[in-house]
Amino acid sequence: MRAEDKERAVTEVVARVLASARDAKAVEAAVADTIYHERRRLEKEKPSRSRDAALRSWDDRKRRLVSESDEQTKRELLSEIATDFAREVLGNFDPRVYHYSTKLLPLMLSGLLNATSPTRILKNLPELPSVKDRVIVDGEIEVARELKERGTLIVTPTHLSNLDSIVLGYGFYDQGFPPLTYGAGLNLFTNPLISYFMHNLGAYKVDRRKTARVYKDVLKEYAAVSLELGYHNLFFPGGTRSRSGAIEQKLKLGLLGAGVRAYVNNLRGGREKPNVYVIPVTLSYELVLEAETLIDDFLKEVGQHRYIIMDDEFAQPLRIYSFLNRIFELDSRIYLTLGSPLDPFGNSVTREGISIDGRGRAIDTTRYVLDKSGKPAPEKLRDEEYTRELGEKLVTAFHRNATVMGSTLLAFVVFEMLRANEKDADLYRFLRASEGDLAFADVSRETEKLRVRVEALAAEGKIRLDDRIRGRGGDDLVLAGLRALGIYHNRKVVERRGDRIVPVDRNLLYYYRNRLLGFDFEKDLSRNGAEAKASALTEGASARLRSPGEVPA
Repeated sequence: MRAEDKERAVTEVVARVLASARDAKAVEAAVADTIYHERRRLEKEKPSRSRDAALRSWDDRKRRLVSESDEQTKRELLSEIATDFAREVLGNFDPRVYHYSTKLLPLMLSGLLNATSPTRILKNLPELPSVKDRVIVDGEIEVARELKERGTLIVTPTHLSNLDSIVLGYGFYDQGFPPLTYGAGLNLFTNPLISYFMHNLGAYKVDRRKTARVYKDVLKEYAAVSLELGYHNLFFPGGTRSRSGAIEQKLKLGLLGAGVRAYVNNLRGGREKPNVYVIPVTLSYELVLEAETLIDDFLKEVGQHRYIIMDDEFAQPLRIYSFLNRIFELDSRIYLTLGSPLDPFGNSVTREGISIDGRGRAIDTTRYVLDKSGKPAPEKLRDEEYTRELGEKLVTAFHRNATVMGSTLLAFVVFEMLRANEKDADLYRFLRASEGDLAFADVSRETEKLRVRVEALAAEGKIRLDDRIRGRGGDDLVLAGLRALGIYHNRKVVERRGDRIVPVDRNLLYYYRNRLLGFDFEKDLSRNGAEAKASALTEGASARLRSPGEVPA
């Protein structure tokens, strides 16, 4: 956030938090709840001077809460807490850092590309490889460009990796979009270099360890205020990276609700461009940097409790370098696909910024937010329902704009075929199994069938397909998938041994397979497998009935 807007934003956020506590009882409850949750959080941390000082500060606030009886003093205490939280969250934006970073990132990535792929350099001389060959931005780009001139954007991507914010920042800058304001986990600010850029490129801090209601209210109001001030925002509606590798099915709607609040406040303030537009974005990776840590966290069933991983691959510079190195060497791609825009209520939006219903008729969305007196006003239950409907539309858009690549195609087929052979084992026993392989020819046949099925869905606009695998035969698809899944991780995901396909790391196989959940492909594969098995049994029975020298027709 620009320097001239900071104090204004803090003042407005605190005022709204105070306004939500309407009486003395609510004020006291808000302060007490915050003290309880903050002390509980701090007591779990390792002893340190800063931790001990913070505990003393909260103990002092507890004494003041108990000793003071008048509402005004308690309201001042709530104001103090909300102000501290708001200043902690507050994002910064330095145009100079933004200018240099947007120049530096493509050069850095391109330099790495050139350094690690000499064969590609010689092949394409005199032109040098471009980052655009790796980060593919597609979808409704032109529509989003027009809407940014008509209102304020909320970009809502899927979330696979901590690299997502870098990929999104580069992709949107490359397509001519202004910088995006976004919330970043506190762990991402521990690296001094990355922290410097995040501090100055509009990122605001989100400490997911803090569970007090006041802190969550500050985050929500900060997001709404920044939208009202005209800052285009980026929210990850999944809340955190997908631990399982699957496309998000259930979204965290707290920050998404800022769209409705900002729209209502824009109408009440008589702003020239009150509209807020939601741009769904699906990120699709051939490989994911933190896949090993994420799937391990998911399978230990602690992801929902721990919520944030402090020591994964993203915290290791050498692993980031190795990942990018292999991505470029593989000629791999990252797809950043913009879906059709929505309004904060889940309606489709035209490039002219007009909301439309399912029949294509224009909708006056101001009527959605009027109170009984006919004036725009927030209404908690009503607005939560609007946001829930928006969340459902986003999940549909995420799946529709997912791009299927060779790694996920092969992982899905191998996993489902193995699972069919070991269907009596529960998932955890299955993943721990070390035996089991598949015939290359069978995997090739099923992979080609799945590719055909994906192409059919892509023709209906229900999914996307990487053009490098479109129309390719089964053998080519399997070999491409093997190369992709074997090039980066500490252990190969799956490998070929003679005429057999052998799973090496079933956890990672599960992770990459999960990306194709939600499309019912497993039913197709199960049916194909059953048909193949029936055919084999029939052929075997026929062979037993034939005379010794008889040749099958």
